[in-house]
Amino acid sequence: MNWVNKWKLPALEAIKFNNQPCLELDNFWQALHSTFNTTQHHLVDCNILDELGSFLFLSWTCFAKEELINSLIKCNNSSTPELNKLLWRHLKIILKDNICLRNVISIANTCIELGHWPSHFKISSTIIIPKPNQMSYDPPRHLDLLSS
Repeated sequence: MNWVNKWKLPALEAIKFNNQPCLELDNFWQALHSTFNTTQHHLVDCNILDELGSFLFLSWTCFAKEELINSLIKCNNSSTPELNKLLWRHLKIILKDNICLRNVISIANTCIELGHWPSHFKISSTIIIPKPNQMSYDPPRHLDLLSS
């Protein structure tokens, strides 16, 4: 990246579990399984659910034109919102047309009313920007705590 100083990325560290690196898929699976399924065989008293009162069902409010525009203003013109490489700058230009803006808001509100958000709206990509003094981006912090 031209706008940052060149930085040599550190060597990658393996995720550790029981003070051993997870170098095989079985070890990695065991680390994840024991981290996220620790209460799997514990008995649960389901009667506690009867003590909970009934809650009001809250519904989503519809998108407002101002809400969409205010959110869009905060987006960086040179970053891409989707995998199709359409820049936020392009979307801002498109949504200046009131018909396009109404259609986008209509699609979003219809999704909310139906309670369905299409899977292609859920796809995103993440780019990790290297930071000074960050030794590794690999091991999840909670797995490091378990192994100590």
